[in-house]
Amino acid sequence: MHLTQLFDVSLRGRPDRVGLEYLDDAGAVVALTFGEVDARADRMAAEVAARGLRRGDRLCVQLPNGAPFLDIFLACARLGAVLVPINTLYRERELRHIISDAEPVATVVVPNAGTTYPAGATLWRIDELSAGAASRPASRFDVSLDGDDPALIIYTSGTTGVAKGAVLTHNNLATNGITLATVWRFTEADRYLAMLPLFHVHGLGNGVHCWLLSGCRMRLLERFDQRTTPAAMAAFAPTVVFGVPTVYVRLLDPAVVPDAQTATIARAARLFVSGSAPLPTHVLEAFRDRYGHTILERYGMSEALMIMSNPYEGERRAGSVGFPLPGVSARLVGDDGAVVGDEAVGEVEIRSPHVFAGYWRRPEATVAAFHDGWLRTGDLAIRSPDGHYQLRGRRGDLIISGGFNIYPREIEELLLEDPRVREA
Repeated sequence: MHLTQLFDVSLRGRPDRVGLEYLDDAGAVVALTFGEVDARADRMAAEVAARGLRRGDRLCVQLPNGAPFLDIFLACARLGAVLVPINTLYRERELRHIISDAEPVATVVVPNAGTTYPAGATLWRIDELSAGAASRPASRFDVSLDGDDPALIIYTSGTTGVAKGAVLTHNNLATNGITLATVWRFTEADRYLAMLPLFHVHGLGNGVHCWLLSGCRMRLLERFDQRTTPAAMAAFAPTVVFGVPTVYVRLLDPAVVPDAQTATIARAARLFVSGSAPLPTHVLEAFRDRYGHTILERYGMSEALMIMSNPYEGERRAGSVGFPLPGVSARLVGDDGAVVGDEAVGEVEIRSPHVFAGYWRRPEATVAAFHDGWLRTGDLAIRSPDGHYQLRGRRGDLIISGGFNIYPREIEELLLEDPRVREA
């Protein structure tokens, strides 16, 4: 399924419903209906098409969270172009590698950001794109589109080596989004707080897709800022929050979130999700004690989007990433390539409709990423007799001492037992 068709469930099916909120430069809340989001995307598609962007072309984007990022993402999907989001912290060395490898038509940038881009790179300033788009017609392009077309290239170190471009198709993203919106019970009544970076699959592939599939209201923040985000959370009263462990650590600090704000946030919320790094047991327990909610930990990677999740209903077990999501098959494999049983450590291998199409222009690396048709994640885990998976660390990080396997996760958990240690 093509993303444009999928997103039209909200963009054209709920045109008069407020779908997006963000803060303008003065800090005031701007609200857009789904119809207005749709029209902005059409106008941006017309602008970038006039500059030469076509189906199959790559467009690099190094932008902070904001409505213009969404305009570009939706415009690329409508044209069949491939979005290549770039971490906003990357500088010349990383930019040179990604832009050289992706060979984009252009790179969309923030003016006067102080970033040095490779010599010869074509740069499109986002302020100029937005100004040009404002005068374009809000009409759809007639482009032949296919679900197997690439939609995103996410640069990641993968399982080994230099950063490679993981190619994700429209079908990959669509099935992942449908799965998450279903298992996490998204509805149009939800209020989703988006503070994770859109250049990452957690923010874009999970959050934005659940928003557009469900038709809920999304408040888009540029980032998590402990000075301002708690107040924004209390004011917006989100029902769903996606975060990473460091965010939840900050939310536990009474100096960051006073008790009154904690109570307001807790009353409104129904779901807090954590991913992108292991969630320490003491953080899950402390958050449950303070907010009355058990954080739902999940597991995924750029090459496969979401793989496992603790259940929406039922036990959300500390230290566990839960079970394989619907449509995902998982197994644990030992050093000899044989499948291991419960309570034995093995590398997680998976098959699912979310698994990427391969690494951009790296056929050998793509072949090496698979074992008998299963994607090798590079992550070590054990499975309990009742099916819960617990990550042990990366295969490449395993320490062997005196013939014994030592897993970094175990060392981190031991350190975190000391109350003087906040993060490890």
